[in-house]
Amino acid sequence: MTDFNDRIIAEFRANDGVVGGPFTGAHLLLLTTTGAKSGARRVAPMMYFAEGDTSYVIASKAGSPTNPAWFHNLVAHPTVSVEAATDDGIESYTATAEQVTGELRERLYAKFSSTNPGFAEYQRKTDRVIPIVALTRTG
Repeated sequence: MTDFNDRIIAEFRANDGVVGGPFTGAHLLLLTTTGAKSGARRVAPMMYFAEGDTSYVIASKAGSPTNPAWFHNLVAHPTVSVEAATDDGIESYTATAEQVTGELRERLYAKFSSTNPGFAEYQRKTDRVIPIVALTRTG
Protein backbone atom coordinates (compact mmCIF):
# COMPACT_ATOMS: atom_id res chain seq x y z
CA MET A 1 0.00 0.00 0.00
CA THR A 2 2.90 2.37 0.68
CA ASP A 3 4.06 2.35 -2.96
CA PHE A 4 0.49 2.91 -4.17
CA ASN A 5 0.01 5.84 -1.77
CA ASP A 6 3.42 7.30 -2.67
CA ARG A 7 2.43 7.34 -6.36
CA ILE A 8 -0.91 9.01 -5.58
CA ILE A 9 0.80 11.63 -3.39
CA ALA A 10 3.39 12.41 -6.09
CA GLU A 11 0.72 12.64 -8.82
CA PHE A 12 -1.48 14.85 -6.61
CA ARG A 13 1.34 17.30 -5.92
CA ALA A 14 2.65 17.32 -9.50
CA ASN A 15 -0.79 17.99 -11.03
CA ASP A 16 -2.34 20.59 -8.70
CA GLY A 17 -4.47 18.00 -6.91
CA VAL A 18 -5.64 16.10 -9.99
CA VAL A 19 -5.18 12.33 -9.89
CA GLY A 20 -6.18 9.74 -12.48
CA GLY A 21 -6.86 6.03 -12.38
CA PRO A 22 -9.42 4.96 -9.76
CA PHE A 23 -9.50 8.52 -8.38
CA THR A 24 -10.37 10.30 -11.64
CA GLY A 25 -12.83 13.07 -10.79
CA ALA A 26 -12.69 12.45 -7.04
CA HIS A 27 -12.20 15.19 -4.47
CA LEU A 28 -8.90 14.26 -2.85
CA LEU A 29 -6.78 15.58 -0.06
CA LEU A 30 -3.51 14.67 1.53
CA LEU A 31 -3.76 14.38 5.30
CA THR A 32 -0.54 14.69 7.26
CA THR A 33 -0.72 13.28 10.77
CA THR A 34 1.82 12.78 13.53
CA GLY A 35 2.54 9.14 14.40
CA ALA A 36 0.86 8.12 17.66
CA LYS A 37 3.90 6.13 18.79
CA SER A 38 6.75 7.27 16.54
CA GLY A 39 6.02 10.99 16.37
CA ALA A 40 6.94 10.82 12.65
CA ARG A 41 4.93 12.81 10.10
CA ARG A 42 2.78 10.55 7.88
CA VAL A 43 0.93 11.53 4.70
CA ALA A 44 -2.18 9.68 3.54
CA PRO A 45 -4.22 10.42 0.40
CA MET A 46 -7.99 10.17 0.74
CA MET A 47 -11.31 11.29 -0.64
CA TYR A 48 -13.08 14.09 1.16
CA PHE A 49 -16.29 16.07 1.11
CA ALA A 50 -17.13 19.46 2.52
CA GLU A 51 -20.11 21.03 4.23
CA GLY A 52 -19.71 24.69 4.91
CA ASP A 53 -16.19 25.42 6.13
CA THR A 54 -15.58 21.88 7.38
CA SER A 55 -14.03 19.04 5.40
CA TYR A 56 -14.77 15.42 6.26
CA VAL A 57 -12.82 12.22 5.67
CA ILE A 58 -13.90 8.64 6.25
CA ALA A 59 -11.67 6.09 8.00
CA SER A 60 -12.98 3.18 5.91
CA LYS A 61 -9.83 1.18 5.20
CA ALA A 62 -12.00 -0.44 2.50
CA GLY A 63 -14.19 -2.11 5.14
CA SER A 64 -11.32 -3.75 7.01
CA PRO A 65 -12.09 -4.87 10.58
CA THR A 66 -9.62 -2.27 11.93
CA ASN A 67 -9.30 1.48 11.55
CA PRO A 68 -6.50 2.86 9.37
CA ALA A 69 -3.24 3.96 11.03
CA TRP A 70 -3.87 7.61 10.17
CA PHE A 71 -7.03 7.52 12.31
CA HIS A 72 -5.10 6.32 15.36
CA ASN A 73 -2.53 9.05 14.71
CA LEU A 74 -5.03 11.89 14.66
CA VAL A 75 -6.79 10.59 17.78
CA ALA A 76 -3.43 10.86 19.58
CA HIS A 77 -2.43 14.13 17.86
CA PRO A 78 -5.49 15.99 16.49
CA THR A 79 -3.56 18.85 14.90
CA VAL A 80 -3.10 17.88 11.24
CA SER A 81 -1.97 19.40 7.95
CA VAL A 82 -4.26 19.30 4.92
CA GLU A 83 -3.51 19.70 1.22
CA ALA A 84 -6.90 19.77 -0.49
CA ALA A 85 -7.63 19.66 -4.21
CA THR A 86 -9.84 22.60 -5.20
CA ASP A 87 -10.94 24.10 -8.50
CA ASP A 88 -8.01 26.52 -8.13
CA GLY A 89 -5.34 23.91 -7.37
CA ILE A 90 -4.06 22.76 -4.00
CA GLU A 91 -5.05 24.59 -0.84
CA SER A 92 -2.89 23.91 2.22
CA TYR A 93 -3.93 24.57 5.79
CA THR A 94 -3.67 23.36 9.38
CA ALA A 95 -6.74 21.78 10.95
CA THR A 96 -8.02 20.16 14.10
CA ALA A 97 -9.37 16.65 13.56
CA GLU A 98 -12.35 15.43 15.56
CA GLN A 99 -14.40 12.27 15.19
CA VAL A 100 -18.05 12.82 14.26
CA THR A 101 -20.58 10.66 16.11
CA GLY A 102 -24.29 10.04 16.51
CA GLU A 103 -26.93 11.38 14.16
CA LEU A 104 -24.49 13.73 12.41
CA ARG A 105 -22.20 10.79 11.59
CA GLU A 106 -25.16 8.78 10.25
CA ARG A 107 -26.40 11.67 8.09
CA LEU A 108 -22.95 12.42 6.69
CA TYR A 109 -22.16 8.75 5.96
CA ALA A 110 -25.46 8.31 4.13
CA LYS A 111 -24.90 11.50 2.14
CA PHE A 112 -21.35 10.55 1.11
CA SER A 113 -22.30 6.94 0.34
CA SER A 114 -25.11 8.10 -1.95
CA THR A 115 -22.56 9.64 -4.32
CA ASN A 116 -19.75 7.17 -3.56
CA PRO A 117 -21.48 3.76 -3.23
CA GLY A 118 -18.25 1.94 -2.45
CA PHE A 119 -18.40 3.43 1.04
CA ALA A 120 -21.81 1.84 1.69
CA GLU A 121 -20.25 -1.49 0.72
CA TYR A 122 -17.31 -0.88 3.06
CA GLN A 123 -19.73 -0.42 5.98
CA ARG A 124 -21.57 -3.62 5.07
CA LYS A 125 -18.26 -5.54 5.05
CA THR A 126 -17.32 -4.73 8.64
CA ASP A 127 -18.79 -4.91 12.13
CA ARG A 128 -17.11 -1.67 13.22
CA VAL A 129 -18.78 1.69 12.79
CA ILE A 130 -16.55 3.37 10.23
CA PRO A 131 -15.44 6.72 11.66
CA ILE A 132 -15.96 10.07 10.01
CA VAL A 133 -13.51 12.81 10.94
CA ALA A 134 -14.20 16.53 10.75
CA LEU A 135 -11.22 18.66 9.71
CA THR A 136 -11.76 22.17 11.05
CA ARG A 137 -9.35 24.89 9.97
CA THR A 138 -7.30 26.56 12.66
CA GLY A 139 -5.81 30.01 12.62
